[in-house]
Amino acid sequence: MKIIKQNNPINYEIREKEIRLISSEGEQLGIFSSKDALKMAEDQNLDLVMISPTAKPPVCRIMDYHKFTYEQSKKEKEAKKNQKVITLKEIRFSPNTEDHDISIKANKGREFLGDGDKVKVTVRFRGREAAYAQNGYKILEKFAALLEDVGVIEKPAKMEGRNMIMILTPKK
Repeated sequence: MKIIKQNNPINYEIREKEIRLISSEGEQLGIFSSKDALKMAEDQNLDLVMISPTAKPPVCRIMDYHKFTYEQSKKEKEAKKNQKVITLKEIRFSPNTEDHDISIKANKGREFLGDGDKVKVTVRFRGREAAYAQNGYKILEKFAALLEDVGVIEKPAKMEGRNMIMILTPKK
């Protein structure tokens, strides 16, 4: 069934003189005056809903509008439930970080990747530390090597201002 927006005119809100009518089963009935179409819908205890207001003449359908909107909201909730939200977790280092500290933070990164999150690894340089960018590359390489079994490098190490950034994603 075609998705109909919630703000379409229904029943007495339809002001057009002539409309193209579609039955509740989906078959085209032809062109009717809006009064006759509304009477047909009321005889069936259903609503007259304008589907395509821009067509000439506008297209209306006979249906149970409240049941339809309820089913649409159910479908939207189900689609929302099945979406996987990927968050970006950040792990920070300084250029003087020792190997043991890198391995401890790698365990935390392993946990993040296991949960399906992306990991942004940042090395922050302060003052004159920026002259030692090669230390930042070494730290990020060690970190990536410790997590190569669970993560893949999405964005390789790169300097951005005073920070060196690398992004890891979980392996499929």
